[in-house]
Amino acid sequence: MTMLADLLASVFNRRKVRPNYTRQDNLTLAELARELVSGAGEASGLASASAILSGYGLLDDKEKLAFFRMMAVEMSILPGKVRETLDAYEASPSKVTYREFAAASEPPRQELIRRLNIVPGGTSSLVRMRADLLRLGKGEPDLEALDLDFRHLLASWFNRGFLVLRPISWESPAHVLEKIIAYEAVHAIDSWDELRRRLEPKDRRCFAFFHPAMPDEPLIFVEVALMKGIARSIQALLAESREVKAAEEANTAVFYSISNCQPGLAGISFGNSLIKQVAADLSQELPGLRTFVTLSPMPSFANWLAEKGIDFRAADGPLLCAMGAHYLVHAKDKSGMPIDPVARFHLGNGAIVHEVHANADTSAKGLRQSSGLMVNYFYDLSRAAQNHELFTKNGEIALSPQIRELCAVADKLLHLENKA
Repeated sequence: MTMLADLLASVFNRRKVRPNYTRQDNLTLAELARELVSGAGEASGLASASAILSGYGLLDDKEKLAFFRMMAVEMSILPGKVRETLDAYEASPSKVTYREFAAASEPPRQELIRRLNIVPGGTSSLVRMRADLLRLGKGEPDLEALDLDFRHLLASWFNRGFLVLRPISWESPAHVLEKIIAYEAVHAIDSWDELRRRLEPKDRRCFAFFHPAMPDEPLIFVEVALMKGIARSIQALLAESREVKAAEEANTAVFYSISNCQPGLAGISFGNSLIKQVAADLSQELPGLRTFVTLSPMPSFANWLAEKGIDFRAADGPLLCAMGAHYLVHAKDKSGMPIDPVARFHLGNGAIVHEVHANADTSAKGLRQSSGLMVNYFYDLSRAAQNHELFTKNGEIALSPQIRELCAVADKLLHLENKA
């Protein structure tokens, strides 16, 4: 870790050992929340915040929902006050009128969330609280608005400047390794032996972002294979019998699994920073690395084929690849974005759709979701920023010549099918 990261970790760790603050009265969580927002002193504020978080942890889902609704309704903005202060600022711009407008525009629940964060362990508690809100609040406009406040504050607290990149190895603490097994979301890790095969060999790497307030909880991690050439099959890449190569012989880094670990941080993106930082670090460690690609699933492809009424057999590999390329480039949602979530992520990071491979994931999950297809997204770091801009502003997708050829084949297939 950098010196700054060490300092941040030291500060946050000192917070963890401060004494617990408890309250002896019998106020409800709603009453404690109102008291906390009203401006309690430091000691009593810590006591109230600690009591709220402790009490919240004991609630069932119905009670949590009631607490969220209280926050959403009672601690929202007052539109009339916002209009009044905005009119005053517009009529006479000044420090005073702007401060009054800013205060009116910020709902009191944001201050409640900030004050809950002062409790030792408060950050991780609030991340778990937001996970509950996302799970319980779907479809309720007031609760969805409340989530915007959680997201706004968490995005600030978890910005890249606070994150610490750490390598994960077979020598990492057991409690961290257990979480890598539990949080792996792309290619399940079914045993400690399998985890060891992903972490111990010299041609394998794993990196994770951590936050100083949650030093034992990975936020997101990426698994990397160091290879000669581009990976075309996840089973071959993870095979127990594969030959381990010296890392110094590799010319390609393959990012084959990226897993977000905290449901309460959904929508707060770390992946772009993670990939770029890992690529930069690996380039410095291994100057022979020239190519950075993913080996990624296409989790909505099989459903898309079914909706189109298209049925290919596994033996129709070239045709499947052509349809897979068409799907990645042309299958869009109502907003004009790719319907494939993995494509949205990598294209939003400035990657290029590079190659599509048949029989690349023959697991039950791979066949069910992607009809066995996998795709390489190529990260040309010199073009990533430009590709990102074109994608986010114009929806333009960066393609390799191979993908263009496959799309042309798919266009002919679809044209023939429409004529039939």
